Amino acid sequence: MQDRPTAIELLTAVREFIEHDVVPGLDGRKRFHALVAANVIAVVTRELEEEETLLVGEWRRLRDLVQLDDAAPPGRLSGLRAAVRALNERLVERIRAGDADAGSFADAVRAHVRTTVAEKLRVANPKMLGSAP
Repeated sequence: MQDRPTAIELLTAVREFIEHDVVPGLDGRKRFHALVAANVIAVVTRELEEEETLLVGEWRRLRDLVQLDDAAPPGRLSGLRAAVRALNERLVERIRAGDADAGSFADAVRAHVRTTVAEKLRVANPKMLGSAP
C-alpha cells in the first residue's frame, strides 16, 4: 500500500491514457480491445472505491433476512466477503425451501435482490441503470 498515487489514481491515469491517447490512434479489433481494457479498468476502479460499503450494505440486508444475531459485520474485507457469501447461501436455502414463495419474507427478498443488483450494476455498468437509483 502506497500513499500517493493511490491505486485508484493509478488506474484512473491508465484508463485516461488509453481512452485519450491510445484509442484515437487505433482501428478495428485493436481499438475495440483498447476500449474493453479501458472499461475493465473503470469497473475495477469503481469496485475498489465502493466494494466495502456495498458489501456492508448487503451484509446488513442479508443479516436481517436470515435473522442473524451478529450486530456488526466482520472488520476485514476478506472476512466481509466470506460472511456475505455464507449469508447468501443461507438465504438460498430458505428460498429453495419455499420460504420466499409468498408473504412479507418474499417481499423482503425481492427488495434485497433489487437493491443488490442495482448496486452491482452501479459498479459493473452504471449506464444499465438509466434513471434508476
